[in-house]
Amino acid sequence: MLRAESESGWWLITHPDHAHLAAAFAAHFGNETFIAPEPRNNVLRGIRGHDDGWAARDARPQITRQGKPSAFSHELVGRYSAFEEIDLADYLSVRESALSKMETECAYAALLVSMHTYNLLTVHADRSTIAANQLPLLDAFLQRQLAKQQALRASLERDEQFTAIEVEDGWIENNFRLLQAMDNLSLYSCVGYMQEGDLLHALPTKSGDAQSIEVLPAGLRHFRLKPYPFDEPLLTFTVPARHVEGKEFASSEELAHKFAAAPVQRLTITISA
Repeated sequence: MLRAESESGWWLITHPDHAHLAAAFAAHFGNETFIAPEPRNNVLRGIRGHDDGWAARDARPQITRQGKPSAFSHELVGRYSAFEEIDLADYLSVRESALSKMETECAYAALLVSMHTYNLLTVHADRSTIAANQLPLLDAFLQRQLAKQQALRASLERDEQFTAIEVEDGWIENNFRLLQAMDNLSLYSCVGYMQEGDLLHALPTKSGDAQSIEVLPAGLRHFRLKPYPFDEPLLTFTVPARHVEGKEFASSEELAHKFAAAPVQRLTITISA
């Protein structure tokens, strides 16, 4: 779950809906400066499905020890430090099962999602929030991901539907970076982030180099990007969200009941040059 605070409560957005927004961004990526993703359908499938494993958990949101919705918020942008709020074994099981399902549907997408998961749990994870006796569990999971990535790369090289360029390590790395970038822009959008930031990685251009992209807030859920990477100078998107009244909740059951009863609304996100 992702959360954004309102005057009277919280806007809650599920992980899958956040990922769908990231894929909607990616569908417009590429212009006279930036290279569009290829193989297009496979890359968009990976971005759209990178958080599919959270659907069941998000259907019944939990609370933190402070009584707030247990969710990704603007305080966590740029870091991943909420492991004390979740059961690590359950968390890794969700990640692993989702990756296995993706692998049966689209190996290329599964590779990108595995790379995203590995990066999240190494570069961005705060290991100090994980109990010492659970670190071996995390490290074993990470080793399995590396082994899976190696096997997926080998299978893609044998798959005649892909060109030689599309399965090169550098090209796959660029598609992984696009997933990361669109994921980050979606996180900014869903939590109402109001500080300047960037899209994490320099992204490839048609001139052969790579450029970092700044994210400049221009209003609530309105962001200006510099340089601009999309195919139209002004884009609007919507994301499903539910509003729950109240800042703190006595139990997860109370929050889940309010979440289930809240109507689905659509929040508008604007992206401009």
